[in-house]
Amino acid sequence: MTQYDETVEIQRQKIAAEDWAAKVRAIHAHSIGSMYYDNRPEDTEDGKSVIDVEYNSGRIERTLNPSGERFIFTKYEMKGEDLISAFTQNS
Repeated sequence: MTQYDETVEIQRQKIAAEDWAAKVRAIHAHSIGSMYYDNRPEDTEDGKSVIDVEYNSGRIERTLNPSGERFIFTKYEMKGEDLISAFTQNS
């Protein structure tokens, strides 16, 4: 049975990293159009505000005020080995 220990450990780390990735890292309520990930500066023009929720994976969900419309930024989202590496460094 010990021949599967390494495979089981890799799968355990993958599942733990995916759980960690789905947790909120930060919440930003702002009207700034110069966030490093922002490719939608029109969302904050003329003093409009947004709420950006950043997850441990790097995914960012933006909610527009007052409409509630949502957009997702995934340019910096980690997956696979990058995600597992970040998880092990932060746990």
